[in-house]
Amino acid sequence: MTAHALYVTAAYGITAVVLIGLIGWILLDQRARKRELAELEAGGVRRRSDKAVKS
Repeated sequence: MTAHALYVTAAYGITAVVLIGLIGWILLDQRARKRELAELEAGGVRRRSDKAVKS
């Protein structure tokens, strides 16, 4: 394997690892935010967008 091919392979490998890490972090954070919202809604806190429009 030439030095250039090794460099390109390493660059793609590092990029793949970083992207997988970011996607994993986003998914874990999403799960935590959903859990926090569920706890707030269970405690009686409602979203402003859930207010019914009164005529």
